[in-house]
Amino acid sequence: MSLKNQPNENNVYETERLILQPMSLEDREFIFELYNRPSFIRYIGDRNLKTVSDAENYIRNRFLPQFEKLGFGNYLIVTKDKGEKIGGVGIFEREGLDVVDIGFSLLEEFEGKGYAYEAAQKVKSIGMDDFGLKKISAITSKDNFSSQKLIKKLGLEFKNYVTLPNDDEELMYFETT
Repeated sequence: MSLKNQPNENNVYETERLILQPMSLEDREFIFELYNRPSFIRYIGDRNLKTVSDAENYIRNRFLPQFEKLGFGNYLIVTKDKGEKIGGVGIFEREGLDVVDIGFSLLEEFEGKGYAYEAAQKVKSIGMDDFGLKKISAITSKDNFSSQKLIKKLGLEFKNYVTLPNDDEELMYFETT
């Protein structure tokens, strides 16, 4: 199934250096690699994707339904200059949170170049300007200082600590003001 021909779900966005396109089944190898990186597992969590097929099912069952339901979701981040897949960024409905949550992850070799901020800033504006979201939240682990810095740079403020259903880690919860 492809989202390419459906209204409101074929939106490809551009920033100065990046292309953001809805995550699709063709991105299964990339998701498999990204989600099994040690930093992803440490800071975001183990999604238990043991095969490329698991990654494809994760996209099919988690990402695609939200695009169909809300019109936005998880976007693949691609560099304009070389066409490299470098990460994911999106706005997610998350069990245990009342406000949709912005999330981002990059392959380590592309961190520290401002890509995550550039992509997250664009997705925040897509959510708020294009889809009329009144608030966006973000969650991060207490030791993920680079994410905390980026979240604050996006204009979200720390509110409190939360623990999501079926998880025992206390996370920092941020929200737009």
